[in-house]
Amino acid sequence: MRQFFPVEDLARDERFAQTDMATRLADKRSAVDVRSTSRSRSSSSRLTPERHDASDAARSLMHGIMVGEIQALEGAGRTAHDFPAGDGTGDTVPFELKLDMARQAWDEARHVEISAKLSDWMGTEIGEFQENTVLFEAACSNDPILRLAGVNRALEGLAIDVFTQMKEFGQMADDPFLEFCEDWMLADEVTHVKMGSDWLRAVTEKDPERRARALEFQQVVDKLFSFGGVRGESEESSIGLARRFRELAGFTDDEVDVISQMDQDALEERKAAVRLAQEAAGV
Repeated sequence: MRQFFPVEDLARDERFAQTDMATRLADKRSAVDVRSTSRSRSSSSRLTPERHDASDAARSLMHGIMVGEIQALEGAGRTAHDFPAGDGTGDTVPFELKLDMARQAWDEARHVEISAKLSDWMGTEIGEFQENTVLFEAACSNDPILRLAGVNRALEGLAIDVFTQMKEFGQMADDPFLEFCEDWMLADEVTHVKMGSDWLRAVTEKDPERRARALEFQQVVDKLFSFGGVRGESEESSIGLARRFRELAGFTDDEVDVISQMDQDALEERKAAVRLAQEAAGV
């Protein structure tokens, strides 16, 4: 089987519409509203049934979860296959790590099925919203430890935050199907992040430089997927940071604090950019 599969060759049928991150975030129906920086700090943009755009926002987010699960399946499967078994040095990985990635691929396949059925339940067709491929791109590094940092810790960490929000939305919307499915998948995501945390530390135990590179890459991905502060602990953040579940997944308090501060900094940067654009336009 082919190794190191490039993102350009991902298999999709005619129903899917792929795009880049900038175009995806400009979608007016997106659950992540990056234009909402004019709100006051006292207002909340969290996904609730009372939001005027709650239906489209929830459907967009659910579609994003589904295509994200497809890419997570592809990424975990590639990591299980791309690297030979060994002691973890060079391009090798412990055989037990390969088994964990195979287990994760099995979980993700189940998540794809669940998410596709939930999308149908919520009235969404595959391809109604666009798919960006950044998640799989984070799984294309030649260093397996960077893959663990970018995918299992950063992006699966974001999945913890998103699934927590969707579970809460299901509770508020009195939708037991959505609530139960999101709670079920959330438990798996905590496991996936915990595997990434444990293996990153185990493999780099005697290689602090490699660990530092991996954590730096994780921060790059985390900042990108803070969506300009849309994910964070501010009331202006649409997606909350699920601290307790991240702790269960192997994040230290300091690591969660760093992510929270990064999200807040990204929010302030985005707000400043919007103010400059408004001033330039004479608004």
